Amino acid sequence: MGPARHVECADAQIARLAEAQHGVVALWQLRAKGIGSGAIYHRVRCGRLHRLHRGVFAVGHARTTREGRWMAAVLALGDGAALSHVSAAALWRLRGSSASRIHVTVPTSAGRQQRPGIAVHRCGLLRPQDTTRVDGIPATSVARTLLDVAGVLAPGPLERAVEQSLVLRLFDMRAVRGLVDADPTRCGARTLERIVTTIHHEPAITRSDLEALMRDLCDAARIPRPEVNAIVEGDEADFLWRDQRLIVEADGHATHGTRTAFERDRARDARLTLLGYRVVRFTYRQLVYEREHVARTLIALLAVPVI
Repeated sequence: MGPARHVECADAQIARLAEAQHGVVALWQLRAKGIGSGAIYHRVRCGRLHRLHRGVFAVGHARTTREGRWMAAVLALGDGAALSHVSAAALWRLRGSSASRIHVTVPTSAGRQQRPGIAVHRCGLLRPQDTTRVDGIPATSVARTLLDVAGVLAPGPLERAVEQSLVLRLFDMRAVRGLVDADPTRCGARTLERIVTTIHHEPAITRSDLEALMRDLCDAARIPRPEVNAIVEGDEADFLWRDQRLIVEADGHATHGTRTAFERDRARDARLTLLGYRVVRFTYRQLVYEREHVARTLIALLAVPVI
């Protein structure tokens, strides 16, 4: 094979690797494919490879996506490293992150120097079930990510991250419990346990249970009782104040916790809004634990004149 053909093959290998890794490659990966140091450094000098971290390059140009930067940070820490903490939470879309450094966990309690722009977390035991790949990027599992961020987030943002994992159908109670039980003294572990217990464990509720809760709430706050299970424009509404064109839906996680139900409910709400109705949703937990908030909201909405 001539030199030109060899160069073409090497470039094709680099391109295929970069395509699967958000445009970035690691030195150790290139060497594993038989591409020598001389060929690699020639491409660096020619501008085909652009250094992002020691031993990690962007292919073709230095502009990288957020996913490319995450991938590069993981590759910089070597085999077994995984995106973690707030960076993994952003990758899983549990919450946004404005962190200036990318967080990566490595499966060792020593070694692996800190890298500029990377927050390195060392873990003596990073079990196989605690890591996965998300869009090709090695990352901690949702359960492990929630435990990691529990040590740095306030209870409010942590609760919203757990709720988002439920909305996205990513939450695994058994995995979270297993991690907390294995390391109960870890910072944030008990806070996470309390939050997931409160959010995830909802008692089995019936339509009559929800009706009783709303009836008692209205009587206590001196709010006129609504029509129950009324038909509105072909759809059934949990609670309806017809003259005020106000609809209240009471959501239980068991019946409204799937993505299909979530999307169907929102499409229905939008249609009723276009028809001049106001649609408000309260959860079972709000009807039980935030009764004053629900009552104040209903009183304010019922006082608004219908146009």
